[in-house]
Amino acid sequence: MTEPDHVEHLEGEPDPPVEEEGRRYPSTIGGAFYLLVLAVVTVGLVLVFFDEWRTGIRVMGGSLIFAALVRLVLRTRDAGMLAVRHKVLDAFVLILLGGALILLAGSIPDQPGGF
Repeated sequence: MTEPDHVEHLEGEPDPPVEEEGRRYPSTIGGAFYLLVLAVVTVGLVLVFFDEWRTGIRVMGGSLIFAALVRLVLRTRDAGMLAVRHKVLDAFVLILLGGALILLAGSIPDQPGGF
């Protein structure tokens, strides 16, 4: 239950928590890059949906490799949501996944008869 605004607090007691308005922008440059990577992955998914699956998968893989490079360049406190674990581990996992997507998109042979 919340207290009315006119209630005064005794000295020495902690102030009640103040509700902050939701932030509508990334707090770090890494957050902005994270949103960029998500946007590019979304473009890749749209390409996959419209029957350009190889190109779409390559776009998604490229965006993961870009995220890895950004993670390596930025400090941990500036990396935002790109920072999950240690910098090198994050970059390694992103490069591995992005490279695997690009490799698989190029190595899967065309199937006769459509789907």
